[in-house]
Amino acid sequence: MPESRAKLRSGRLLAGYRPLPGVPDELLDAAGQMRPVWADLIAHLEARTPEEIDQKFARGDQYLRDAGVYFRSYGQTRPAGRDWPFSPLPILLEESEWAEIARGLTERADLLEQVVADLYGPGQLVADGLLPAALIAESPEWLRPMVGVTPRGGHFLHFLAFEIGRGPDGRWWVLGDRAQAPSGAGFALENRVAATRVFANHYRSANVQRLAGFFRSFRDALGGLRGPEGGKVGILSPGPMTDTYYEHAYIARYMGLTLLEGGDLTVEDGVLKVRTITGPDPIDVVWRRLDAQWADPLELEESSQIGTPGLNGAIRAGKVTMVNALGAGVIETQALMAFLPNIAEHLTGAPLALPNIATWWCGQEAELAHVRANAERMLIGPALATRLPFEIDGPHALAGKLKGATGDLDQWLSANAAGLVGQELVTLSTAPVYEDGALVPRPMSLRVFLARTPQGWQVMPGGFARIGTSSDASAIAMRAGSSVADVWVVGDGPVAQESMLAPPSEPFRRAESPVLPSRAADNLFWLGRYVERTEGLLRLTRAWHGRLADRSADDLMERITEFLEVYGVDPSDALPDGLMSTLSGAVSSAGQIRDRFSVDGWAALADLDKSMRRIARKLSPGDDAAGAMGVFLRKIAGFSGLVHENMYRGPSWRFLTIGRSLERAATMAEVLAVFADPDAPQGSLDLAIEIGDSIMTHRQRYPVMATRDSVVDLLALDAQNPRSVLFHLTEIRSQAEALAGGPDRPMTEVVRSALRVETQVATMTSAALDTEALNEIRADILSLSGLLSDAYLL
Repeated sequence: MPESRAKLRSGRLLAGYRPLPGVPDELLDAAGQMRPVWADLIAHLEARTPEEIDQKFARGDQYLRDAGVYFRSYGQTRPAGRDWPFSPLPILLEESEWAEIARGLTERADLLEQVVADLYGPGQLVADGLLPAALIAESPEWLRPMVGVTPRGGHFLHFLAFEIGRGPDGRWWVLGDRAQAPSGAGFALENRVAATRVFANHYRSANVQRLAGFFRSFRDALGGLRGPEGGKVGILSPGPMTDTYYEHAYIARYMGLTLLEGGDLTVEDGVLKVRTITGPDPIDVVWRRLDAQWADPLELEESSQIGTPGLNGAIRAGKVTMVNALGAGVIETQALMAFLPNIAEHLTGAPLALPNIATWWCGQEAELAHVRANAERMLIGPALATRLPFEIDGPHALAGKLKGATGDLDQWLSANAAGLVGQELVTLSTAPVYEDGALVPRPMSLRVFLARTPQGWQVMPGGFARIGTSSDASAIAMRAGSSVADVWVVGDGPVAQESMLAPPSEPFRRAESPVLPSRAADNLFWLGRYVERTEGLLRLTRAWHGRLADRSADDLMERITEFLEVYGVDPSDALPDGLMSTLSGAVSSAGQIRDRFSVDGWAALADLDKSMRRIARKLSPGDDAAGAMGVFLRKIAGFSGLVHENMYRGPSWRFLTIGRSLERAATMAEVLAVFADPDAPQGSLDLAIEIGDSIMTHRQRYPVMATRDSVVDLLALDAQNPRSVLFHLTEIRSQAEALAGGPDRPMTEVVRSALRVETQVATMTSAALDTEALNEIRADILSLSGLLSDAYLL
């Protein structure tokens, strides 16, 4: 062993590192020597103190928290997710070994394409006895309505993921094929960003292959799938309640694609279109991220609320390319692995270079007997399952022990033979994980992604690794949970500095604004309203708590209480539920449009939500609560500033602005109707100025005590005051004109109504703007919401 490497082997990080007997390790070879690819990274860590390492690793976690990276399980009713379980130490593989993996997976991807094409085409594999007809026919992933439908582009598969692990003999094995709606590519990107924060200096000189080129090539390939008229490309997501919604939004933003949900789409005359604010717009290519059976309630799962009626018809007519084709998920069936080796030999004349784990379908007599005789060395589970072996949670048998079912193993096997599959229990290689100041071995599997391009399959040079939480190296141990690490493919020399920018091939031309789906516009509109409403309720509740010690303000506090009751807010609570519900509405609306938000904007809103929920339990009524609400108001101002100052002045910003202005104008009209009423309690006029955040302006403009005329003039009629009713009516009319194409275009009903109420207010005096008039104006302002919805959001 070279001296430098021997020194590393005896360093503090590796002093107690002991690979498991008989289990291959990614860090050390069979002779106990460090694999060369790891030497520089370990040396980099050895040169740091434990405190410095902790600080470096904390940077990765902090980035992921700031970016709002999360994942969630189906079925949760709240949009809160779990933090991404990042393991900061990457997995390193040599470029030459990765090339072998890439060749094997490319070969497998080609085979899977042939299998899917046959299952939805001639059915020769079943006719030749290479696949049991019953196994395919009973699979819920085999979609009968798609039989005979050839994809417009000629290929069924465009984006694949493979779960692979290194076995005891050092070879890589496929644990699972992913073709339904493969997830994780976006998380792999975020892992990479987090890892580069941890190893910023080392990464630049580590010859790690970049990921951007993979995504650029796939984005360009998606564009190449468009029809002759050059329609749009979008990502179809099940929506915010899916476990990987964050990834959908991230990938859409990263690749410049429109994020869509089933409700955003409609089929007209056999053509798939996006419901946009300017009317239905054709879409040519859809990267599907929802399971196929939910895609079309007319022909597939009729209970689906997330699909698009008529989608299958558009595909059948050749009007849209689906990535991947509906029904492609059938190749994820665990029992299919039992037949792929023979199919490969039949179709290609050679065995697979990267085989899958040994699998036996119990629907055949000889295979059932083998599984029964070797049950102690197997995991026996549902034949039609599409989850990985270590993700099974239903009735199964592990190492000869039956779990989740009654009776003995033999009876269970006999009664359910055709529905069961036996798979060899796999021992995974281990990789180093940093725990308590030292490196320890933990079991690992890799998820690798492939994308079809005009040049053939392209393999992402990396991916992500799932790292087990215990020292048990059996694959089934991964059920106890896992963390996720970046995967570095390390070259022998400098690597190309890839980016999402393609080399210029023609003079620069400014791109058109992307389409804005009506659903996204609706959420932007309501985000503006909810944020503004939250601010208004915070100001009123703060005013109530600030006057709690003043017994002379009892009548005014009662009037504030009555005002807030309409919004479900009880100000006697330190932080009322109604106020939190309003903020939750803002967070929910923002969560529906994550692809349209900057990281900083989302972080600011999430920080406000977390801060309010965390502090709410600790507040006492009075000055304590009033002070905290001042902090919250500053946070909400920070969010509004980030969004409104940094957001591109396109349709998205206009709907957000209209929502904000409509809510502020309506609320201010209501505040004046209640607190500038002649019969309002003492102190009401000063309260109205406070709620309008116009105390300094009023003092400068009117160096006298507040009168009804001065308050109404400033907060309703002053077009220069950004808190006045008139200011925001002008803003609404201006943005409505822009949405209609400009002030020179024919007036829409939204513009006409906004101009009417703007003109009415602009021509009134403070005396004429009495309580009745203010209430009428408020009703007119709120009616604009319905008109806007009818024009753009339905």
